Amino acid sequence: MSKPVKNIIAEELARRYADCESACLVDLAGMDVAAMQSVRTKLREKSAEMHVVKNSLARRAFKGTALEPLTPALQGPCALVTSSESLIEVAKALVQMAEEFSALKLKESILDGEPTLYTVVQVSKMRTKSEMAGEVLMLITSPARAVAGCISSPQAKIAGCLKAVIDKAA
Repeated sequence: MSKPVKNIIAEELARRYADCESACLVDLAGMDVAAMQSVRTKLREKSAEMHVVKNSLARRAFKGTALEPLTPALQGPCALVTSSESLIEVAKALVQMAEEFSALKLKESILDGEPTLYTVVQVSKMRTKSEMAGEVLMLITSPARAVAGCISSPQAKIAGCLKAVIDKAA
């Protein structure tokens, strides 16, 4: 491939992944076409895309972007999986697919542009933003429930005593 063609491809990759802050790397070597198509279909259901990338061009394209920490993991045949939704859900789906398709090898992931690399399995065990928001909401409302219980408890006891007095009088 000539240098101008490589530059054009690297620029296209840089443009495609400019806004991307989270991605997973997988290895598709040894997978047949039907299995690959099945993986792509399942990923589309999660609003994710998988693109096979040439490592040297991806390294050039990721330079200076949020995906740059992935460059050391670009070894051997790689496919980049990105999603417009939660990458954690995609990682969970990839782990399930790796059990189904033994040729699918899970590599590294990057989340929200953090420089730390995680394995896809580690990412799949994390909680999604909606799960964390639900947990925070529960923690916020928990003291209010306790206070409401403390306030209503004496009233319920008094009401029970009054009912008992009324029942005895009747």
